[in-house]
Amino acid sequence: MDKSIYIITGPTAVGKTALAIQWALAHDAEIVSCDSLLFYRGMDIGTAKPTIEEQAKVPHHLIDISSVSTQFNVHDFTQAARKVVLDIQSRGKRVLVTGGSGFYLKSFYAPVSDQYEPSEAVRTEIHELEFNGGLDAVVERLKQLNPDGVGELDLLNPRRVNRALERCLVSGKSLLEMRAEFDQTKGPFYEWTKRSCLLMRSKESLAKRIETRTHAMLAEGLADEVRQLVSDGIDRNVSASHAIGYRETLAWLDSGQELGDLEASINQNTRRLVARQMKWFRNQFKADRIVDLDNDQFEVESLFGRESEGR
Repeated sequence: MDKSIYIITGPTAVGKTALAIQWALAHDAEIVSCDSLLFYRGMDIGTAKPTIEEQAKVPHHLIDISSVSTQFNVHDFTQAARKVVLDIQSRGKRVLVTGGSGFYLKSFYAPVSDQYEPSEAVRTEIHELEFNGGLDAVVERLKQLNPDGVGELDLLNPRRVNRALERCLVSGKSLLEMRAEFDQTKGPFYEWTKRSCLLMRSKESLAKRIETRTHAMLAEGLADEVRQLVSDGIDRNVSASHAIGYRETLAWLDSGQELGDLEASINQNTRRLVARQMKWFRNQFKADRIVDLDNDQFEVESLFGRESEGR
């Protein structure tokens, strides 16, 4: 039995889904989603969620497991993912993790940092702070509680900033103090060997793919999907409502702007997201193999090397 966890990752719109399905079919694997938005039911078009047909080809796990009104965090993810990994391997199948959410991806290699769960009062406090002063107000409050700095936290990411402030308020500790604690603990997947492949494309290639994808999402009914999600309570979930594609559409629904304005906004913010993802992959993820999908010649079946073909 193969006890490794195989990981295919890369930035948004690089083409992970198709390659993951192809590799899984060739190696009798099942796919575990490592995308922080695929957990939510109803967030289909804007996340480029694998279609019903794609999921029918290969079993997919950790997709559509949570209501959009309830935040599903990295602690929830690691607990669910451990159970899934153990189940898949107990049936003699390989495990293929795929997704581009760095925070969740990192949980396969390091301790998770979401043991501090906020109360409703803390969530309300942060929500009111953001409502009245925007992201800048939340960042300022976070800096007050972290006079020694916030480490590598992305201060332009509302979800990460909100979660960091939640943890500081709940624990009474700074981010650096909590990081020191976590560095002394074992990660939730420390027992497994991880083998990773990072998919890349040029900036220009990704930009074109983003434009094509955004156009298709709008044509498929992204605006109608978001209207339904409003009814389902997406505004109660910061992670979901601030996601690229959704936050722009939520703003657009009340703006009276043209559809082309929404498309341009999504494209611009997705390019910015990809730039942040590329920086994260360069600085914080050491892949076993990097594949340039624009230029490299490779066999998908041998993405992790010939040795992965045997039992």
